Amino acid sequence: MLRRESRERARALQLLYAWDTQGQPDFGPVAENILQEHGRRGREWEGAERTARRVVGGVQGLDAQIAEVADAWRLERLGVIEKNILRLGLMELEAGATPAPVVIDEALRLAHWFAGDKAPPFVNGVLDTLARRLGRL
Repeated sequence: MLRRESRERARALQLLYAWDTQGQPDFGPVAENILQEHGRRGREWEGAERTARRVVGGVQGLDAQIAEVADAWRLERLGVIEKNILRLGLMELEAGATPAPVVIDEALRLAHWFAGDKAPPFVNGVLDTLARRLGRL
């Protein structure tokens, strides 16, 4: 059984994916549509929505930091899933509440579940570099 925090991260990724693929409109209606579609509102979805809102609120700064370390990859070339996994991971690294190895492991789990075979090593490399820059590793 997955921990609630892991499920929240996966749900946050779903919300961010919907927001990003719709052209990054106002987040509120996007989140509301997804939450209604799933017919649920509970601690898991509330936590996911809070997390996704933090990412959306800081997306420009997160993207700038990711672009600096994503060797030879322009941000617009990254897949939507990979980009949002990196955003989630970096947001958590910056918050500092969760140990960096846990943040990276959780991001790798998301990459294994939702992205292609090449995503986990890429996500690992970018988040490891960002964690080191932030003094978290």
